[in-house]
Amino acid sequence: MTGIVFDLDGTLIDSAPDIRAAANAVLAAEGRAPLTLAQATHFIGNGASVFVTRMAEAADLPDDPDTHARLLTGFLERYETAVDLTRPYPGVPEALDALAASGHTLGLCTNKPAGPTRAVLAHLGLSGWFKVIVGGDSLPVRKPDPAPLLAAAERLGGAALYVGDSEIDAETAQHAGIPFALFTEGYRKRPAEQIPHDRRFARFGDLPRLAGDLLGSTVS
Repeated sequence: MTGIVFDLDGTLIDSAPDIRAAANAVLAAEGRAPLTLAQATHFIGNGASVFVTRMAEAADLPDDPDTHARLLTGFLERYETAVDLTRPYPGVPEALDALAASGHTLGLCTNKPAGPTRAVLAHLGLSGWFKVIVGGDSLPVRKPDPAPLLAAAERLGGAALYVGDSEIDAETAQHAGIPFALFTEGYRKRPAEQIPHDRRFARFGDLPRLAGDLLGSTVS
């Protein structure tokens, strides 16, 4: 049995519309213009606090601890239940089914806080596949520090593959010494060729075969 760990936002789910809606509600309360979807997508990846910092900078809001704390509190209040606009990428449930049926144990390692992670998984009916969830607030550090990924791997009894969509995910896998599969249709900032990876894929229908090839196992 082989553990496979996944990133969440931009990898399994397209959550940028919900994240943008939560951010824009905060900005509206501050009397500021909304973020575009492209801006919100670009700001995702380093956790909620960094997202809020980038949001505030784009809105020309003051860069001070009190303002940041107020914005972060407002954002997290909305983010906790921001699920209505989020969708799994095509083929995700089927790929998870195939991997689990082949004996792989599955986990999540994401910079999304654990509460919103569990909420969106439950809303989308994806919770049952994951034996382990390590969120952005589960440990004192976040990706690209390898500790969250290593913690997820340890709780799975070992992991032979990390699946993600971004430069941060690639760096995390490198630091952890775990092979990395890059989903090319997510929230990466650079061309896929410039992101270190062991395999890459654009369709989740290809992931079970790719994982089987990389791990030397047979996937149903």
